[in-house]
Amino acid sequence: MSSLSIIIPTLNEEKCLGLTLWSLNLLKPSPMEIIVVDGGSEDDTINIAENYDITLITSPTKGRAFQMNDGAKLAKGDYLCFVHADTLVPHDLVTIIEKTLHNEDIAGGGFISLMKGSKNTRWGTSLHNYLKTYYAPFLFRPYLFFFKGLRLLFGDQVIFCRRSDFWQCGGFDANLPIMEDADLCLRLVAYGRICLLNRVVESSDRRVAKLGSLKANIIYLWIGILWGLGVSADYLKKFYAEIR
Repeated sequence: MSSLSIIIPTLNEEKCLGLTLWSLNLLKPSPMEIIVVDGGSEDDTINIAENYDITLITSPTKGRAFQMNDGAKLAKGDYLCFVHADTLVPHDLVTIIEKTLHNEDIAGGGFISLMKGSKNTRWGTSLHNYLKTYYAPFLFRPYLFFFKGLRLLFGDQVIFCRRSDFWQCGGFDANLPIMEDADLCLRLVAYGRICLLNRVVESSDRRVAKLGSLKANIIYLWIGILWGLGVSADYLKKFYAEIR
């Protein structure tokens, strides 16, 4: 039996959630459980989730980090995998993660994120996101990059780790409205390497489609630089509006 718990934070995700849950229910082998943690959706998200064989809870506090921690508290699996509601994963996700974490030198990992829409594949943005996994820790945390195996992963890369390590390092920082995923990597690396697997997940291009490629990539780059320099996440959130 699988030891993987999949956790999905949601907030007004009626456009994407159905396809994501449908694809997760086709995984072979199946995960131990799929937990959807809603942050107070006002659209049809809850009704969509209830149509699938998943565990659905409502978080008392809206916020991705808070919601993912709530899901992790409920999870029974030895391994945790955090999937955004607009992301599609490989059919053998469970096997990939369990095989990777069988290596005790690895504390966690993620996938190459390919940003796609109904009409476009955002190759440039996807390439930048791939490179950012490496250049961000190289520039801002070189010691951890070279000697500890740090890679900075972001939510659309489907972060996974051991449940024990997740709680030992404190889980997601619920006080962070943004960059909670990169922050987790910084603390998780104390328990082993963070790896980027040579497998692809597909994420919605809705932010790039709304803002335009140039503006979106400038915002991504600007946020990354300021975060690396220690600027507070509350300030950075001003540049990262919610887009559904």
